[in-house]
Amino acid sequence: MSNTPMAANPLTRAVLEIDEYASGLGWDQPARLFALVDTARLRSQEPALAAQLGLADEQETTGLTPVEQDEVPADRPLDEFLATIAWPEAVAGCALTVERMMLPPSAEAQVPQGLDGVKLAKWVAGHPERQEVRMTVAVLRDGTRESALRLREKDAATEVLTGSDLVPGLAEALAATFED
Repeated sequence: MSNTPMAANPLTRAVLEIDEYASGLGWDQPARLFALVDTARLRSQEPALAAQLGLADEQETTGLTPVEQDEVPADRPLDEFLATIAWPEAVAGCALTVERMMLPPSAEAQVPQGLDGVKLAKWVAGHPERQEVRMTVAVLRDGTRESALRLREKDAATEVLTGSDLVPGLAEALAATFED
């Protein structure tokens, strides 16, 4: 059993479990992609895998189990990579954890016009108000979404912010992986 705080629903619990896992790996990590599978279905259809994941003896009958996928390519834009993904029916949802720099809304007016992606990233990295953040975003096939944000300067499980609309663009990109 993990140290993940109890949450109201299985998707929030899965997002917090992934956040806890990523936190244990430390900062400056590559993006990580996860399939979310129904835990009860996994136990009944893949008992050996469930045992390998430590799920065979759990009493909970509902929930989602995150299963980490192969590495996300670092040399390719994330949106292009996500556009190549298609999930089998057994996958109930997916999640991605990624680290980024962000600025407070008050800094938006300071952004120089006409910067390409590389120059903008460099500008943000040099900004005195920048924050390093780890975002964990998950979506289910039915469109349900959940996110967790952890600031590097407040790196504690009690400081993780959760909500369904924290990273809407990334949630949209993940939801698109379930479209035909």
